[in-house]
Amino acid sequence: MKKLLAFISALLVVSTLIAQSGEPGFESYWHNGFIVKSNDGNFNMKFGGRIMTDFAWFSYDNELEDLFGGAKSGVEFRRARFFNSGTVYKNLNYKIQLDFADGTAVFKDVYIGISGIPAIGNLRVGHFKEPLRLEVMTSSKYMTFIERAPGVSFVPERNVGLMAFNHTKNKKVTWALGVFRRSDKQGNDKVSNDELNITGRISTVAYMNTEKKQVVHLGVAMSHREPGDGTYAIKSKPASHLAPTFINTHTIAGTDHENVFSVEAAVVSGPFSLQGEFIDSDVNAMNESIGKLDHFNFYSYYVYASYFLTGESRKYSTSSGAFSRVSPKKNFGEGPGAWEVAVRYSKTDLTDKVIEGGEMSEITLGLNWYLNPVSRIMLNYSIADLPDLGKANIIGTRFQIDF
Repeated sequence: MKKLLAFISALLVVSTLIAQSGEPGFESYWHNGFIVKSNDGNFNMKFGGRIMTDFAWFSYDNELEDLFGGAKSGVEFRRARFFNSGTVYKNLNYKIQLDFADGTAVFKDVYIGISGIPAIGNLRVGHFKEPLRLEVMTSSKYMTFIERAPGVSFVPERNVGLMAFNHTKNKKVTWALGVFRRSDKQGNDKVSNDELNITGRISTVAYMNTEKKQVVHLGVAMSHREPGDGTYAIKSKPASHLAPTFINTHTIAGTDHENVFSVEAAVVSGPFSLQGEFIDSDVNAMNESIGKLDHFNFYSYYVYASYFLTGESRKYSTSSGAFSRVSPKKNFGEGPGAWEVAVRYSKTDLTDKVIEGGEMSEITLGLNWYLNPVSRIMLNYSIADLPDLGKANIIGTRFQIDF
């Protein structure tokens, strides 16, 4: 890790020296991160990162406390990431983003890309997000709640793979299609087990009025997955990463394949927004009770609403089909910053036939204070309900800066 940190520091120093050396054609500036670029547009580099520190407090019904223990509170660095991204000769791009939250370097986005390919658009190879679910495609820097809804666990967020993607000329439609393999935290899959995951997503802007800050987003995604080791599992926590796992299918042996389908929708009208998704997983695996392959079905959905008390609006990126950075009308110090309230309901069912993974529904209330475009403080209160087992009350806070 020391060598890696030294390398990152050296990159920062070199880029700064280039920008300040008087070398013609290069400039440096700050735009939510440190950027160095050439005036001819052929080269650019950006350095940045994010720090998210979470605190959580729990209270359980007696039944849940007996099952999951008596932990009452916790604290963690949820994310501690640094990245360097850039463009080389206009059409070659790259990114290396590492997370040090657990004390070791974990690959997040580490890839090389080519843009401007005729009939395709863009090609990316490396370790990056599979194109599935609006909440996943929206960066953790811009999430409305501290944690994504439980359905995020149905498919790993990132894997190593090859993906083609593009958008129409008017940016009303985006699409992505990739082939992936399950990889470790360094993005490697060194054992050849013929695993194959094909994931695709298409989204559209059904309506947009930039003056009134209105947008209607619709999307659909599918993933066909063939686990190389013949196993499958889904597990999920409530609305805090510090909480224990509440529902879990455990390992389903003899899995032949899995088909995942999701639909997504979002509406923004000025300070108000509404968003929801449904994800369904159909698993073809051995059912020991009947001695042959069988279908097991699991699902999860959520819907949430949010409102900016200070009049801001969620910003939508037409090129990615996801949401991006919120900028307060007046930063804290010059004004109140931006204040947002939100409420979310979610339900996840991991029980079908002989698989008793459990059910969980959850209501989460959120309050977000955006001090400026790169920092915010979040407060969530959640009630997680497990039928026949009891309820859990969770209070979570996050202190965040990204650049």
